[in-house]
This record gives sequence, structure tokens and C-alpha cells, in this order.
Amino acid sequence: MTATASSKADLYALHEDDVKEPPTTFRGRLRYLGPGMILSAAVVGSGELILTTSLGARAGFALMWLIIVATTVKVWVQMELGRLTVLYGRPALEAFSDVKPRTRRGSWINFLWVGMDFAKMFQRGGIIGGVASACSILWPIAGEPLSWTSTAVWSLVVVAITVALLQSSRYSIVETASVVAVALFTMITVGLALALPFTEFGWSPADIAGGLELAVPAGALGLAIAMFGSTGVGADEMTTYTYWCMEKGYARWTGPADGSPERDRRAEGWLKVMRLDVAVSWLVCTLCTLAFYVIGASVLNPQGLVPEGNDMITTLSRMYTDTLGPWAEVVFLLGAIAVLFSTNVGSTASVPRLWTNTLGILGVLDWKDPAVRKRTIRVLTFCFPPLWASLFLFVQSPVLMVQIGGIGSGVFLVAVVIGVWYLRSQEPDKRFRPNPFITTALVLSSLAIGALGVYSALEVFGIEIG
Repeated sequence: MTATASSKADLYALHEDDVKEPPTTFRGRLRYLGPGMILSAAVVGSGELILTTSLGARAGFALMWLIIVATTVKVWVQMELGRLTVLYGRPALEAFSDVKPRTRRGSWINFLWVGMDFAKMFQRGGIIGGVASACSILWPIAGEPLSWTSTAVWSLVVVAITVALLQSSRYSIVETASVVAVALFTMITVGLALALPFTEFGWSPADIAGGLELAVPAGALGLAIAMFGSTGVGADEMTTYTYWCMEKGYARWTGPADGSPERDRRAEGWLKVMRLDVAVSWLVCTLCTLAFYVIGASVLNPQGLVPEGNDMITTLSRMYTDTLGPWAEVVFLLGAIAVLFSTNVGSTASVPRLWTNTLGILGVLDWKDPAVRKRTIRVLTFCFPPLWASLFLFVQSPVLMVQIGGIGSGVFLVAVVIGVWYLRSQEPDKRFRPNPFITTALVLSSLAIGALGVYSALEVFGIEIG
């Protein structure tokens, strides 16, 4: 096989024959967005539909300001990870293997990721369970709605469809499905939130103003910390984003770092595309998160309804039926299926890539071999969804399962920040460091995430603050 053919077959290799001139206009850059949409589909489906709505139901409008802070603060770490990936052509877990202290087979961050991902398996099982529950209510093909038999059958159906859809492991399939899902649930959710003032559960300007006051109600500090940790882009999504940047082509189109002026120009151009991709993703996540929170605070909180256990979907559907009428339950169920299934697709597509890279770091397989990598990703794509579904059928509580995954993600988030600063300090070319504004935002982001990590650690040892 020639070098050219080999490079074209390998989405994770940098070769001179793959370089491509970046777009120079805003409209041109929009044509190359994509990884951020996959991220948005993954984030909004799990954290926002399930957790953010539940938090709004508990806290009312009081913590709405924290939604904006949480989604904004974390995005700068994601942007820095994307920058390092575009410049050096190494996805996150591979780059993290250099962070000291390390062994011959990876660093402490790689081993921590393995532990975190076992916790995240519960969250992914909860997502499958959410889809199965919605399908069970809409069409209980076996037993009563939400019965174990009905949800088990639908879980098998969801797993089968997901595996069949992603067996080719093609990036374009994941991106297309994510873009369609993001467009649909953004329009539906934001539209419903804006329409609430015309119903009996309408919010007022005073509610919004109160929600934007930078204050935490007495006794709500723990809830605020949970919201900050679970809302917006998580550590696993940040890590996954670098793999989608590679497969989209940002790093390959930039080319290997040969020190030439042409390569420097391409690097600047594709970094602008990546930053725009991150910004659009942040905007979508923030809008949808605010919409879900407002709906939970307006409709569920006054009625004392909090989504819990296997009745989560039924409770969440009240957001629609109580405002639009009983007929709207079908609309909600279809929307919930679309949102949660898009998250399931994103997880099923990304996690096998991360595990394959991890197995390569541990020396189990050759990550650099495109054939080995593709075959392993396909095998794991077939194996993981049934495992996640089994966890749901055992626990039978999507909200609890998503919360367990959120705890694991919160712990790993601190490690990601440490890894980002280590890699930044060791990078060979300092010329492409971001401007002072972005650097300052990264510092503030890191401090906030560090404080979250300290609080979480104190909670583990039973030390309460506030």
C-alpha cells in the first residue's frame, strides 16, 4: 500500500497528502462544523432532559443563573483540548498517557478513565432505559406499560437498532444523526419554553430576573454543586470531542508540524473552525439546558413533581400534558425518544473508540493499525450496548443511573484539567497559544472545576460545607 493510500485509510494519521486549505470566511467555516453537534446530542440527551429538568423541579427558578455559569465555564477546557488535538494530531487519551506520574503503559489519568467509564456504564444504561420506557408507554408490545417485560423487550429493540446503525463505524453516520436530532429537539424544547407564558404554568419576567440573581438559597448548596457538576459538557464529552475532531479531519487537514509557513497558516485557519464549532455547540447546549430548566421550574416545581425511578418519563411528560393537553403526551414521548436515542447513538459511537485507544495504550493491541482499530471498534460497538441495557434492567432507575455516571464524570473532570495544563506546559510550539482572553477564561474555568473537585472529595469523607 502506498503512503498516500495508507494515509487516506487512517483517520488518525497526519500525512502531507491529506492537507487541505481552511476556509477564510464565516460562512465557509460553518460548512465544516460537525464534532460539536455530536457533542450537543450527547450532552442534551442525558444531562439536560433528565437531570436539569429534575433540578428545576426541585429548586424552581432560584438556580437558573448557575445553568449559564456551568455551561460556560467548562467550554474553555474543551476548547484547549481541541487546540492541542488539531496542532499535534493526538486524541485526548493518547495525549494524557504522557502526563506524569506514568508507567510504560499509560499514566494515572488513563487508569482513572477506566474506573470512571465503569461508572458511566450505569448512565448509558439509564439512557437506554429512558428510551425503552418512553417506547413502552407509547406502545407496550409486551405486558403493561413500564412493566419489566415491556421495558426489557424495548431495551433489546433499542440495542439492536443502535448496533445495526453503527456497525459501519463511519463518522458521517454519527454526525448526520446528531445534526438532525439536535435541530429537532432544540426547536421543540426552546419553542415549548417560550410558549409557557401563554399557559397556566407561565413564567414571568420577575421569575427570570430572580433566577439570574447570583445567590444560592439556604440549604441548596449541595443541589447547586450537583447542578454545576452535571450540567453542560462533561469530562467524557470533552475527551470524546478530540476523537471527533480527528475523524472530521481538522488535524489531518492541518498536516504534520514541519515548521513551514504554509502549515502555520493552515493551523491558524483550522483552529478558527474548531473554535467556531465549540462556540456553536456551547450555544445549543446552553439554550436547550435553559429551556429544560425553565420547563421543570415552571410546570413541575409548583406541583411538587420530581422525576424519579422508572416513572421518570411519565413525570416528565407532565411538562407537555399539563400545558398543552393529554394529546401532547405522544409529542413528548416521540421527542424524548429522539433526544435520548441520539445520546445513545453518540455514546455507542464514541465509547468503543476510547476503549480501543486505551487498549492500545495498555499494549493490548496496535492502535496505529487502521485495520485492527476498525475491527476492535466494531466488536466493542456490538458488545457494549447489551451490557449497558443489562445494567438498566437490573437497577430499573434511569435518574439514579444517570446520577451515578455524573459522579464518575465529575471526578474525572478534575483529572482532565490537570492533564490539559500539563500538556500545555510541555507543548513544543508556544506560538499557537490562545489569546489572553481565552487563557484567562481557561484559568477561571480550571479554578472553578478544581473547587468542585475539592467539595466533592470533602462530601465523600462526610465533611459538609454550607
